[in-house]
Amino acid sequence: MSKLAVLAIGGNSLIKDKSHQTVDDQYDCIKETAQRIVKLIEQDIQVIVTHGNGPQVGFILLRSEISKDQLHEVPLPSAGADTEGAIGYQIQQAVGNILKKKRINKGVTTVVTQVLVDKDDEAFQTPTKPIGPFLSKEEAENKKQQYDWDIVEDAGRGYRRVVASPIPIKIIEQDAIDCLIKNDFIVIAVGGGGIPVIEDENGNLSGVPAVIDKDRASSLLAKNLNADYLIISTAVEQVYLNFGTENEKAISSMTLAEAKQYCTEGHFMKGSMLPKIESAIEFLEGGGKEVIITTPEFIVDAVAGKAGTSIVR
Repeated sequence: MSKLAVLAIGGNSLIKDKSHQTVDDQYDCIKETAQRIVKLIEQDIQVIVTHGNGPQVGFILLRSEISKDQLHEVPLPSAGADTEGAIGYQIQQAVGNILKKKRINKGVTTVVTQVLVDKDDEAFQTPTKPIGPFLSKEEAENKKQQYDWDIVEDAGRGYRRVVASPIPIKIIEQDAIDCLIKNDFIVIAVGGGGIPVIEDENGNLSGVPAVIDKDRASSLLAKNLNADYLIISTAVEQVYLNFGTENEKAISSMTLAEAKQYCTEGHFMKGSMLPKIESAIEFLEGGGKEVIITTPEFIVDAVAGKAGTSIVR
């Protein structure tokens, strides 16, 4: 019987560096990841691919700001939808081409996904979610003055714009995703954490200017669909304790209890590893079997227990 994996790809992992930020550059990165996705499929693992979109949304909003004297501006929820479609298109094309070459008869499709949040979520008062490219301190100060952005230092890697990041409550298109999986499709969904929407008293939905953490939304989807694996692709091969210090220590495996303890002890940074570990905890507490955290190139080895960090109950 096939196992189900939700594979969360970081938006930053689709951009190698500042000199490789074009759509074609991004597709080159996606083609590499697509090879690993297909290797999982060849091991009889059903795959739902989710992805980040922080840099890509930032590009759209910056373009919108620059051209606002000539064209209408793009609201943040629409920018999220744009990137869900565009990145999803590239992933489904790359994966589909490899499947065709290997004569594997599976469909691949993207579901532009809305995710319900609470309109009174405290996150709307305190923006924390980084979007857009990394900036120098000087660039960040200029953007803050020019566009009234909220700016923070992002895990020692530079400065970035931040927006509200409310907690996901419900994945609106979950039944459609489930139906596609049960009909043997590979699904790309919950891109960028999904488009955050709120519900009025009549049940009508409307988008809100925020970005949901893609790992939290992926965890919610994986939990609700009873996935076997939640695989979080990130910038480091393994999770580290005391990361960035002379005492840093790579962890190849940990239990749910240990993950909670490490969070309490403050080993993980808010803008970096902490939301990934918290998402892992939520998935495992909801009945999930295993969370794997590693870099894109080690995804297949990590599922085989040969790389990455495994978190189990």
